[in-house]
Amino acid sequence: MKGWTLALLLLAALALTSATSKKLTKKAYSDSDKKHVAEMQRKLDQLIELEAELESEIAAAENDDENAADNEVVEEEEESSDEENEMLDAPEYIPDETEIYADPCAEMYCGAGRICVVTDEGEGECRCVNNCDVEEDPRRRVCSNHNETWMSDCELYRQRCLCEEEDASCLNLKYKHVHIDYFGECQAVPECEEDELEDFPRRLSEWLFNVMRDMADRQTLSDHYVRLEREAEEHPEKQWPYAVVWKWCQLDSHPKDRAVSRHELFPVRAPLYTLEHCIGHFLDSCDGNNDHSITIREWAKCTKLSEDQIDQLEDLCEDITE
Repeated sequence: MKGWTLALLLLAALALTSATSKKLTKKAYSDSDKKHVAEMQRKLDQLIELEAELESEIAAAENDDENAADNEVVEEEEESSDEENEMLDAPEYIPDETEIYADPCAEMYCGAGRICVVTDEGEGECRCVNNCDVEEDPRRRVCSNHNETWMSDCELYRQRCLCEEEDASCLNLKYKHVHIDYFGECQAVPECEEDELEDFPRRLSEWLFNVMRDMADRQTLSDHYVRLEREAEEHPEKQWPYAVVWKWCQLDSHPKDRAVSRHELFPVRAPLYTLEHCIGHFLDSCDGNNDHSITIREWAKCTKLSEDQIDQLEDLCEDITE
């Protein structure tokens, strides 16, 4: 840029000098004037030579810049090509076995009172919880089916696990089947009268269908059960059996084996116990053979469904495996 600026200045000076020279030539009649004009002409010739030199230098500089830019592009292309060749020539990377690690506990379900640990062989294994956090908040207390208050659900389930494993830390073998009856410290619960127990299936079914309807409206039910709920809305006689089977299928969770364990009954028993003091007696009556699990047929009978309804129930569940 400096070269071009100087060149423009020189051209301007040249034009001015040329114009002045022409004016002076016309007026130069004396010898002194002729000498002055000759001196101006000489300077004019020098400016023309200087202009030519500047133009030559500017052209050379531009040529050098273009060559340098071309060289940079070529060098970048060569470096890129070298890197690509190095990548192609490099041997395929095969990670070492120690670098490939998948958590063996990631897909493992252990249940309450147990935790998955990785063994020395690198396999996941469910073991009883070593210890539970000390709970000072009385709201964390739970009452068991033995009418005993435990400091937390963790303590209760840990003890059940230890007894199931026949560990030396098991306090009493009766805890192999201990479960939570309700939240909070144990309290005096009224006795369930016979007529109350007789009417309990109706109250339970009505409550379950109201919950099912609410969940369908809030879109928290699966599409399968939403269809059942909508069908029951149009056919009220189906509300009772559909609500009953929906809850049983929902309780059959880990594993889905067409049987609901006493532990799996916890989501129904615990929150209702202090409100519906017959819930414990009712659920106990559902386990006809006292094997600590309730099949769909046992559940249907204790909720007073007809034999025709019972035969259709299993087909209403989704995602159940043998």
